[in-house]
Amino acid sequence: MDIFPAIDLCGGKVVRLRRGDYAQMTVYSDDPLSVARDFASCGADFLHTVDLDGAKDADTPNFDVIGKLAKESGLRVEVGGGIRDAETIRRYLDGGVWRVILGTAAVSDPGLLRSAAAEWGGRIAVGVDIRDGMVAVRGWRETSGRECFEFCRELEKIGVETVICTDISRDGMLGGTNVELYRLLCSEFKMKFVASGGVGSVDDIVKLREIGLSGAIIGRALYEGKLGLAEALEAANGN
Repeated sequence: MDIFPAIDLCGGKVVRLRRGDYAQMTVYSDDPLSVARDFASCGADFLHTVDLDGAKDADTPNFDVIGKLAKESGLRVEVGGGIRDAETIRRYLDGGVWRVILGTAAVSDPGLLRSAAAEWGGRIAVGVDIRDGMVAVRGWRETSGRECFEFCRELEKIGVETVICTDISRDGMLGGTNVELYRLLCSEFKMKFVASGGVGSVDDIVKLREIGLSGAIIGRALYEGKLGLAEALEAANGN
């Protein structure tokens, strides 16, 4: 199972939110590249980044920061937040980003998702962010009216290979991840799933690995010393 340490960006700084609430933001660093290099030094291969400003405003204000992470961190960088058209996808991929995550656009513009998946294949993932069983959009501030499993069935038909699935109620709370949700998703679909939200212990990682998850994203637990990245990587590898 792959481990994705997370860097969420707001105003160029490394931050974390609680349950996606911009009013509950903690700033951890004003040097994202240094943070990413620390992750690499611990043995990480991947980096999950979110442009929180972009997610809220449908723009890419942290584009240059993310490009620098992709080029200079030594990690394979995936990015989500504010990506709503093919030109932005192309800019990120041409700029060295490994994988682009479509969230709001995957719900509101299925034509864009189909064409992106056809053109870029596995370099396109979809972020399915869940609140009370429904898919949330626009930086988690709105609910789309789309039920999670119904939406995932559509993604599979389109040919999406990877879904980054966040249980918003668990995100940033350090209370454990929603193992049962991911167990159901893995049993019902052939797509790869990456867990996000509440991953905060070796036990969480072991449980996710055992049910066959492709990966797990870790954020606040790393920044607050609740879980070491090296031990997370060991647990993900079955050591």
